[in-house]
Amino acid sequence: MKNKIIHTSAELFLNLGFKSVTMDDIANTMGISKKTIYVHFPNKTKLVEAVTFHLFDTICNGIDDICDNAPNPIEELYSIKLFVMHHLKNEKASPQHQLKKYYPQIYTQLKMKQFEKMHSSVEESLKDGVETGVFRDSIDVDFISRMYFTGMTGIKDNMFFPPQQFQMEYLMESYLEYHLRAIVTDKGMAILNNFINKSY
Repeated sequence: MKNKIIHTSAELFLNLGFKSVTMDDIANTMGISKKTIYVHFPNKTKLVEAVTFHLFDTICNGIDDICDNAPNPIEELYSIKLFVMHHLKNEKASPQHQLKKYYPQIYTQLKMKQFEKMHSSVEESLKDGVETGVFRDSIDVDFISRMYFTGMTGIKDNMFFPPQQFQMEYLMESYLEYHLRAIVTDKGMAILNNFINKSY
């Protein structure tokens, strides 16, 4: 039952936002009483925390699978982007924004975990790209992996990128291309161009 509550809540939170969804909404969607939810989660904050870290773990596992099977680091980054967008429902309810506003402690914890995961994953990808000749061997791997995280986090800031003006899909696509163009070799550029042409 606990897992069912987490899965249903995740769907509702991602589609409607952390703030908008009440415990009553979750109980009604599942056809159970609110008391049943409180058996497993003493309050909404604990439920939000469980859902947030469940989603994080799911996405991390998916990213690991992609990294293990991608033909090259450029396609790897595009596959990760598609996978994350799919799991976060294109972030149409701005879950990160709501999490930051209404559950700041959970947001801070999540951001640290996201940084650790993305930093190590992107560092590995960059090293692989240098070794296989698709990224320049002069790049500062640690600096660029930190910059990549900063950029990916920055484009989710509604103050700078208002959702009514920018779609998340467009922002992620544009930032990814911007990031890759800065570090690819001629060999990497050929793969990137081929990939961009295939995507459109």
